[in-house]
Formats: sequence, structure tokens, C-alpha cells
Amino acid sequence: MFIKSLSTVALGLALLPALSMASDGGTLKQGEKLYKSACIACHSTGAANAPKLGNKKAWEPIIARGMDEMMSVATHGKGAMPARGGTKADDATLRAAVEYMVSRVR
Repeated sequence: MFIKSLSTVALGLALLPALSMASDGGTLKQGEKLYKSACIACHSTGAANAPKLGNKKAWEPIIARGMDEMMSVATHGKGAMPARGGTKADDATLRAAVEYMVSRVR
């Protein structure tokens, strides 16, 4: 029980920086827009093992690695995911999309 509680606390702490950076509604809206135009193709279905939007179990280990690692994957790609998700999004917009997806893990 203690380990599970500790895990929940750790996840919450891991989410705080991302959520605080995305606390302005505009950033999350910008991230949602990119998600809906590109990321949704795989992150809504789980295609190519992409973690589904809102799937806490799938996102926990990714979030635990931190925003820098998540941005590295988003920027450079991983597995079947192309660099920048196959878009020409700038770093700020790409980060907003990552923050949007992280914010949906509840």
C-alpha cells in the first residue's frame, strides 16, 4: 500500500512542472491543436505502440523520465514515430502538444 501511495505521489510530482508550464489556457489550446492535427493518428488508437491519450498506465513510465526525455522523443522520434511527429512544428508548439497529452493523464 505504501509503495502504491508513493508511486501516486511521485507521478503527481512528475506532472507538476509540465502542468504548471502549461497552466495558461493558450499553451494547452496550442498543444491540443497540434495533437488533433497530427498526434491523434497514433496517440488516439495506440498504433505502433504509441501511448494512448489519457492512459495513465501507459504514460506513467514516460512521465517519470521527465520532460527533457519526452521532448527528446518528440523532437527526434522513436520507433515508428518520426521526428516532430512528422510535422514542421517549432519547439514551443511541440512542447505544448507534449504538455497537452501529459495534462490528459488523470
